[in-house]
Amino acid sequence: MPGAQKKIAADSVGLVSPERLHFDEPLKLRSGRTIDQYDLMVETYGTLNAERNNALLICHALSGDHHAAGYYDANNPKEKPGWWDCCIGPGKPFDTNHFFIVCLNNLGGCAGSTGPSSINPETGKPFGLDFPIITVRDWVNSQARLADRLGIEQWAAVIGGSLGGMQVMRWAISYPARLRHALVIAAAPKLSAQNIAFNEVARQSIMSDPDFHEGRYYDFNTFPQKGVMLARMVGHITYLSDAMLREKFGKASSDSNFGRDLRSGNLSFGFDVDFQVQSYLQYKGQTFSKNFDANTYLLMIKALDYFDPAVDYGGDFSKAFAHSQCKFLVMSFSSDWRFAPERSREIVDNLLKAHKQVSYLEIAAAEGHDSFLMPIPRYMQALHAYMGRVAVECNSGGHR
Repeated sequence: MPGAQKKIAADSVGLVSPERLHFDEPLKLRSGRTIDQYDLMVETYGTLNAERNNALLICHALSGDHHAAGYYDANNPKEKPGWWDCCIGPGKPFDTNHFFIVCLNNLGGCAGSTGPSSINPETGKPFGLDFPIITVRDWVNSQARLADRLGIEQWAAVIGGSLGGMQVMRWAISYPARLRHALVIAAAPKLSAQNIAFNEVARQSIMSDPDFHEGRYYDFNTFPQKGVMLARMVGHITYLSDAMLREKFGKASSDSNFGRDLRSGNLSFGFDVDFQVQSYLQYKGQTFSKNFDANTYLLMIKALDYFDPAVDYGGDFSKAFAHSQCKFLVMSFSSDWRFAPERSREIVDNLLKAHKQVSYLEIAAAEGHDSFLMPIPRYMQALHAYMGRVAVECNSGGHR
């Protein structure tokens, strides 16, 4: 008897299929190394218009991939949609009735694009740690080649949150004529020392796992599950606010134990899991560790550490945008302490110093850094309003 089909909402992009695109032209990296050939896994939503001026590029964050919206399996009612499904689809902020939307799994990823788990043609084995360090600049260069392949001379907008927002800024710096709007959400000009420290804890958690085998765990038919689990647990804590954790794991805000719900109702007086938040973190870490490659995680956090466009301009971040031609929308969230609102205001101040057109909105939200992934009403309204103007621009022949 066939399983029940899932109900797909009218504002969903519906069933989607990814496509793997192969690139033969060598890509010179910022490190000085070269990738001779590579694949990028891509999903698209909506239709590219005749003028080819309605394309949006969605840049994913640390653990994201190309699957930003829609579903793969009509027969699996438990399947979750893509990671930004709340924003992509008919009538949503990134409206597929108006825009052609492109999202890819970045080079070095583990969801179909060439990365550490891919086979090194020189050895016949997975690259492992032999895969070169990738920077945000390298990603954007590979994305520009993707745009060329798709016949997109200029993006109507490049959009991203967190590490995705860093890619957006690099687009405005490296390819100033190839985007009309830059949406930088919950990002920062570069990592703070505290953020680099969090990444180092994650890195050491993975690399000290006995099953890491110096990055060659593929050869041993194993993977550093405990290390990745711990790294993700540390990261996940930083993505959430204290208020959200208290609300999620407490019965009522008036309760003196607000946020301290016990798993079984009683203390164990041992080292077992006593609190619901402990169980939640372990579940999140275990789930993530089964689905995300450890070497890719190391690559992604290194790209975060290295991002600093000002380094090429004598430490003056504003000078990096001297040639940028696009309009900017910068958004932050009040409870985000990983990339706090003051970091977004740094971006805004430097854009103004560079005499660029910039709009800024700080959204009151209790969900922490992960707010950018959630359908918070004020956030959705702001994106709707801004992207509505971009759509009108496309319809009136917007192109430079």
